[in-house]
Amino acid sequence: MGYNRLLAQTANDSVLITPDLQQCIQYALKHQPTSQQATIDEKIIEYEIRSKLADWYPQVNLNYNLQHNFQVQTSIIGGNPIKLGVDNISALQFGLSQQIFNRDVLLAARTQDVVRLQARQNTAATRIDVAANVSKAFYDVLATRQQIEVSQENIVRISRSLQDATNQYKAGVADKTDYKRAIISLNNSKAFLKSSQESLKAKEEYLKYLMGYPVTQQLDIVFDSLQMEREIQMDTLLIPDLKNRIEYKQLETRQRLLEASLKYERWGFLPSVALNGNYNMNFLNESLGKLYHTNYPNSFANLTLAFPIFQGGKRIAQIRSAEWELKRGELDIIDLGNSVNSQYAQAIAAYKSNYANYVSLRENLLLSQEVYDVIQLQYRSGVKTYLEVIVAQTDLRTSQLTYYNALYDLLAAKIDLQRSLGLLIY
Repeated sequence: MGYNRLLAQTANDSVLITPDLQQCIQYALKHQPTSQQATIDEKIIEYEIRSKLADWYPQVNLNYNLQHNFQVQTSIIGGNPIKLGVDNISALQFGLSQQIFNRDVLLAARTQDVVRLQARQNTAATRIDVAANVSKAFYDVLATRQQIEVSQENIVRISRSLQDATNQYKAGVADKTDYKRAIISLNNSKAFLKSSQESLKAKEEYLKYLMGYPVTQQLDIVFDSLQMEREIQMDTLLIPDLKNRIEYKQLETRQRLLEASLKYERWGFLPSVALNGNYNMNFLNESLGKLYHTNYPNSFANLTLAFPIFQGGKRIAQIRSAEWELKRGELDIIDLGNSVNSQYAQAIAAYKSNYANYVSLRENLLLSQEVYDVIQLQYRSGVKTYLEVIVAQTDLRTSQLTYYNALYDLLAAKIDLQRSLGLLIY
């Protein structure tokens, strides 16, 4: 099934035309708000990095000042009052500063690639969650649709049986309990069908929510039963490798950032060094109209070294805190390893159990269909009672429902197993 079916458009949102599972997943990765937010977070991180790295570049500033003195300052010099200054003052100041060593800027420069990697890993983790949730919801919708199809087929069978039972009752061959049983069975099947139809609406809306799909648009998913049955196989001999899990990669990246944070705190004992330069244009005059006729410039350059000598033990405390954060992160990795083993044990057990259940129920479906066909013929020939027909119908309906449920449960279990092995990548 090609992706050309994705191209139908509404006024504001693209809609899918009979999509399969992969199309639903790709749509969700593009439109689901959580997935979009993860992508936006990457962009935000990129601009935050650029903002911090900008401090490495020369900082150029321009200040302009215009001042009129209503009363010029007076000072006593040699016992005489002397006015210091003029009525009008203006200054144009050009400033240049360059960071030579600053631990904040150094940290940003050394960790920029790691921070970008962390943002990408967060996006990958979000996409995996979205894909897994959409897949399970997709299978859930399919299971409910199969329930509806089975119920509709069952209603057709019961309706035929009801007609047969009614005809036999009218012919005096059977009593009225047969067609009354048929009516009871028919009513039960109709009630189950109605319940499944209402449940389907809720499940379809939930799938649309997980996909970020327009709520006003219809979502008509399709599937290939044979293809899905071919996809249930999974190598159960695979062993989980912690390094394949996105959660491990995230923790590993966080450890690198914590190590950088520890170095940052240790750099607190180093001085910060900056180079500064200023060129000032100063204009002084008693007359405002002649203020800018004469410039009295001054300029300077200086090297600033700032070295905090004593801060009450603050830097030592911050270093110890960063060291403990690093050790705590190591325990997080150990805990993740234990968690992954537990998840894998549960996932492989669920997969094997569901697979065994699926194989058994597939055989039951074939047998129950065969039994129903034989008993139906025998009933019409007058060999079997209608009660046996009802039992055969019930067995067939139950086998159909449990088979399809087992198939979709198995596919969902396979997703959990792939996720526990770190094989689910989007």
